[in-house]
Amino acid sequence: QVKLKESGGGLVQPGDSLRLSCTASGSAFSRHNMGWFRQAPGMEREFVAAIHWMTSNTYYADSVRGRFTISRDNAKNTVYLQMHNLEPDDTAVYFCSASNAHGGPTLTTLEGYSYWGQGTQVTVSA
Repeated sequence: QVKLKESGGGLVQPGDSLRLSCTASGSAFSRHNMGWFRQAPGMEREFVAAIHWMTSNTYYADSVRGRFTISRDNAKNTVYLQMHNLEPDDTAVYFCSASNAHGGPTLTTLEGYSYWGQGTQVTVSA
């Protein structure tokens, strides 16, 4: 069992930066793929970024590639999402997710993750 807690959301202006954090407890953090997803009002939850548990290879949605960076600190059981040049379309609730130990079937879809945080709101508005 993995428990996830996100933090770092808030209200920012277009062009600003924000860093989200997600701290995990209850399992060997280093053995789980970690992902970030987001969900805007009236929209389905969509993939944002992921990091592989063993290789630390990273994966991004086309809409955020070059602006967002996912990273992990296994010593702190924490995964980060650094977001730069934020746009109004980035407004959403951001969810942290973890796969089963030793990875899931995919890294870029909901089906690859078994554990979810409660989410943190990111609002980008002038």
